[in-house]
Amino acid sequence: MTATEISLPLAVRAPVSTTGPAPVLDVVVPVYNEERDLEPSVRRLHAHLDAHFPYRFRITVADNASVDGTWAVAQGLAGELPEVRAVRLEQKGRGRALHTTWLASDAEVLAYMDVDLSTDLAALSPLVAALISGHSDVAIGSRLARGARVVRGPKREMISRAYNLLLRGALAARFSDAQCGFKAIRADVARALLPHIADTGWFFDTELLVLAQRAGLRIHEVPVDWVDDPDSRVDIVATALADLRGIARLGRGLVTGRVPIAQLRGQLARGAIGADPPGVPRGLSRQVVRFAAVGVVSTLAYLVLYVLLRGQVGPQAANLVALLVTAVGNTAANRRLTFGVRGAAGAAKHQFQGLLVFFLGLGLTSGALALLHGLTVPGRATEVVVLVAANLLATVLRFLLLRGWVFRRATEPTLESSR
Repeated sequence: MTATEISLPLAVRAPVSTTGPAPVLDVVVPVYNEERDLEPSVRRLHAHLDAHFPYRFRITVADNASVDGTWAVAQGLAGELPEVRAVRLEQKGRGRALHTTWLASDAEVLAYMDVDLSTDLAALSPLVAALISGHSDVAIGSRLARGARVVRGPKREMISRAYNLLLRGALAARFSDAQCGFKAIRADVARALLPHIADTGWFFDTELLVLAQRAGLRIHEVPVDWVDDPDSRVDIVATALADLRGIARLGRGLVTGRVPIAQLRGQLARGAIGADPPGVPRGLSRQVVRFAAVGVVSTLAYLVLYVLLRGQVGPQAANLVALLVTAVGNTAANRRLTFGVRGAAGAAKHQFQGLLVFFLGLGLTSGALALLHGLTVPGRATEVVVLVAANLLATVLRFLLLRGWVFRRATEPTLESSR
């Protein structure tokens, strides 16, 4: 069966089989010139799985064309421990190693981790449990998720956060940590995705996650404890340049259609979880949630701008500038995220209509400020409380106007006709 012939059920994934002769979990450890660290790391991983993983497992050492004694160490471990196998590749590249070993594996769940075991192995069971149960399709360890505990220098911390922010902006990524060397995937999902991943190096992880997200798969994130390896062999500059080239290539592929996202979604996407609640207009539940999320971010941005400008230009001018700036961003975000409008067509019209709605918010907040100052001499905290209350009222009216007027679908009634 080819990759294009694989078809998985849309709404759910069945739990993986844990009773057959094949291993349930295959953990790949890609290595290059790691003759010193390989044996203690594999023995530690083997002991952990033997003590804590309740199903059959395998550890695959993938030697990426090492030129030292790594291959001999890997063969020795495979000869001693029945659950360990060694695979030799004649070309370097972590992505190439994972692509090769994952597609050749007969396990139901495929994982990999860096040989330095920087990630605490206690996170391994939570990582794969969601895949075994059928709850999720891909699972990643995250050093940036809430609850993660990380020990590393400020340089690596800054680079990691900047890279993940870049992914959010350039590729609309919704996962928090693309590069943590601690990931797992269901084998049925891997067989569909891997043929479409071009990178053979460090960008393999990012490409896998972006395709999984675009294909409508569920990505499970596990906050990890992670300690930086001071002896890491990763060339930060070369890796960063390769990642930038990978982002540009993948972005072009997504825009031009060379990456068959529609096909993958048809094969893999989980689909809708159900109809909207009875009596609620179609799509309203999702729109309210997304509008609220955009509103929270907009309100926080508005308050920050207001407080920064308040001492420079006075309350009314600060309110005007803060509202105007956030209104433009709010309209653009709601256009795409809340109401699903794509492309440049109609964008100028929507922004103009959004500004008209903005003046409603300006009138409410400015009127609230004028009334407050007419009654008393308020402090900054009182001003902020009154502005938040006025903004809440303006937000409700804004949603109604955006949904019923600015972004109204042709098949939806207008505000007037729906009364």
